[in-house]
Amino acid sequence: MKRIAVIGMGAMGSAVAETLFRSGAEVVTTLKGRSPQTRQRALAKGIKDVDLAVLVKADFILSIVPPAEALKVAQEVAEAMSQTTPPAFFVDCNAISPETMSEVANEFGTNIDRVFDGCIIGGPPQAGGSGPRFYISGGGNNIVDALVTYGIDARPLGNAIGAASSLKMCYAGISKGLIGLATTMLLAASEHGADTALMAELQESQADLLAKFSKGIPDMYPKAYRWIAEMKEIADFLGPDNPASNIFVGMEGLFKRMAADQADDGGLSKTLSAMLADETRHREIN
Repeated sequence: MKRIAVIGMGAMGSAVAETLFRSGAEVVTTLKGRSPQTRQRALAKGIKDVDLAVLVKADFILSIVPPAEALKVAQEVAEAMSQTTPPAFFVDCNAISPETMSEVANEFGTNIDRVFDGCIIGGPPQAGGSGPRFYISGGGNNIVDALVTYGIDARPLGNAIGAASSLKMCYAGISKGLIGLATTMLLAASEHGADTALMAELQESQADLLAKFSKGIPDMYPKAYRWIAEMKEIADFLGPDNPASNIFVGMEGLFKRMAADQADDGGLSKTLSAMLADETRHREIN
């Protein structure tokens, strides 16, 4: 398996594609409708731009797109694959619930056995870094082996569709939910005049947690728009009978607010960054 298609040339998709290419794979994508910046980024990394009809002739396809786009991508690929013999293998690597993953798989009809459930945990691959972990369920051990061969830390997760997406929902619920919770309470502290005292107390009693927030909250700003749909997926994953699902409905609203802040003057982000800066953190309580 040497020809790999990667759909989605965002930060994660383009970095994964570059890793595969540098490790000796032929990597293709489709850039139809993408911005000139995205096109330039992909081509600069050695990724070939092809039509969808050509893309589905790859050995396998990785879909790495925002969760709100996962089903649409699956529909387009499934239609193109129905005209191809033999059909490619398709791995949905997006932050979607098992229920949405089932919808994705069902789009492929008689080719459903060519669909695998994947999730990515960790940040984009970087030179000299450990990179993210890919988990693949529903089978696909040959794809796991190919990804490992071409520089990706990939791990099988059993034969059940839904196992990988369940893992993603649980992990993201903890990691991104924690960032959302901290963002909410730091903004509340600022609004109610408790910011200096809160930061001093966190520094004294929760220094490790504060260090995570100091990195994780600013990293969230440009990603907030992508986390909106992910929070909805987590809420759906928990289900309406689980009262904790309301937490992630609230997180969906928070990240909408943060995404709007990025499109506006960034006032909320500036407030948070100032609170997390060392000079604010170490300020004496008056």
